[in-house]
Amino acid sequence: MQETVDIWIAGAAGDGVQSTAEILGRTAARSGLHVFIYNSYQSAIRGGYAYAQVRISTKKAWVAGDRFDVLLCLNADSLNRHKHWAKEDGLILFNKDRAQLPSGSKGLGIAVSEVVPNTIMQNVVFLGATAAICGIPAENLNKVILDVFKSKSQEVKNSNLEAAKKGQELVGDSRGLHGIPVVSKSRLLMTGNQAIAFGAAHGGVKFYCAYPMTPATGVLHWMCDHADKLGITVEQAEDEIAVINMAIGASFAGARAMCATSGGGFALMTEAVGEAAMTETPLVVVNVQRAGPSTGVPTKTEQGDLWQVLGASQGEYPRAVIAPLSCEDAFYTTQVSLNLADRYQIPVLLLSDLLLSEHYETVDNLDVKRVAIDRGTWAKAGGDFKRYLDTDTGVSPRTKPGTDDSLIFTAGTDEHDEKGHLVSDVFTNPIIRKQMMEKRMRKLDYIVKEMPPNLVFGDKNAELTLVGWGSTYSILRAIIEEAPKRGMKINALAVRSLWPFLADSVSEVLKTAKKTLLIENNFTAQLGKLIRQETGIVIPYHCLKYDGEPFYLESTMEVVKKVYEGKANAREAILTPYGLAEETYGASRGV
Repeated sequence: MQETVDIWIAGAAGDGVQSTAEILGRTAARSGLHVFIYNSYQSAIRGGYAYAQVRISTKKAWVAGDRFDVLLCLNADSLNRHKHWAKEDGLILFNKDRAQLPSGSKGLGIAVSEVVPNTIMQNVVFLGATAAICGIPAENLNKVILDVFKSKSQEVKNSNLEAAKKGQELVGDSRGLHGIPVVSKSRLLMTGNQAIAFGAAHGGVKFYCAYPMTPATGVLHWMCDHADKLGITVEQAEDEIAVINMAIGASFAGARAMCATSGGGFALMTEAVGEAAMTETPLVVVNVQRAGPSTGVPTKTEQGDLWQVLGASQGEYPRAVIAPLSCEDAFYTTQVSLNLADRYQIPVLLLSDLLLSEHYETVDNLDVKRVAIDRGTWAKAGGDFKRYLDTDTGVSPRTKPGTDDSLIFTAGTDEHDEKGHLVSDVFTNPIIRKQMMEKRMRKLDYIVKEMPPNLVFGDKNAELTLVGWGSTYSILRAIIEEAPKRGMKINALAVRSLWPFLADSVSEVLKTAKKTLLIENNFTAQLGKLIRQETGIVIPYHCLKYDGEPFYLESTMEVVKKVYEGKANAREAILTPYGLAEETYGASRGV
């Protein structure tokens, strides 16, 4: 029996690569196993090339596998692209009607046309075969198939169950080849986008709007699916400028509001982020990063927008920037972000990326009561109401428009006094300008105390300290678990609170580190620059990736090993050649 099984599914867009991966992942999760799924796809709706990497494990799975145990080829092209990445006992499942097994490869060919009446069902045949090879009970797969096709006719359900059964029967000697122990416990499987949306719903969001933009659209999909049941108003606007202004308007009216986009959409939103800051209107904006600049590589991951959100909109104003570390963390940090926005009446920018937001991951024991909803300070009717009252914390009493005649106020995007009256129309008042700037910026002194703590984990006697942020937490975790097996003493710092920056806690870790290595999905080591700016500490070694793909364990461990042994360059860039021609990139997984 194996502890971990890596299954890759490859074909063209429209072949059902992602849905096949999701069905397999759900089956494994309902069999008590841990799952990690990474989908690699192009912008084409049909054709082109796509593949999914499914890792199934008896323990928490942090990353996708570097090589496969089982490869499901949905077309001939996928077989040729991935044939070189098999493990020692790797097995290729393919449709004999469409492809031939290359010499030197181990495979199981199935003449799909002879097994099922419609070749569109080849995916289900392969799923049945894969379940048998992995030792996953047929009844577990059948339950998921019935769930997926619950809205279809009984005839459709029966034909898919029969297709899965045929696949199981055709495995023969390969049955149980990559067997993995299953248990009766069922685990929750979700994407990062689903976790953000789920967290927002539990955090009291009542208005959500977005313009569809990969890879943030999954949040919109979840909200649309559950809006009626949860009492959430969901609006798809015509562009991102409309989106953020709708969200600001809803928040100004008293509703807890959130919107989401990717980097290009956030670029259009930035002026309105300043509007929220000047009017002190609470707002959470989710930026799910993808490879840029401009439209860049729309379906690939990157961590290139850190400095974009740190400098969003003109001028200076208090904001919070948080980067969730995992699906579970995304559920909680979304709620924390909503509370911070309301308590301090600021824009909070939640910084995810394609890897975190679109990958599937098993999550255990989400505590829906851990983060209590806190809407902040509200004014009472009567008296001399000053919406922008200069207080010790910088936080002023807030009200819903139309509540009471005594609570009427002006909310302008020009500078204003405590009542909201503009001070720039006739004569700019430098005294009031200075007072209000200091009032707003004073909030940062209190916000910093409530930011989610960064995580430090690994060997207490480490010879090497790894540093990352956001989704790179997954590769840091994988390295920390692997390090003892290779005789390495390593710990890691995962940064999720990016602004206000927790300089003291970061300095405490890095000043005592013997060697440090920064791991980031961008070209310029953006977190490294922020750390140097805020602490004066320079991280000497950088492991960077900007090819659109996430970090994988083996290729990253090669860089870690070089740094550990004092043989690395200051800058190491990794290329992931999966799915690319062997003759072009070789078999080394090229570091």
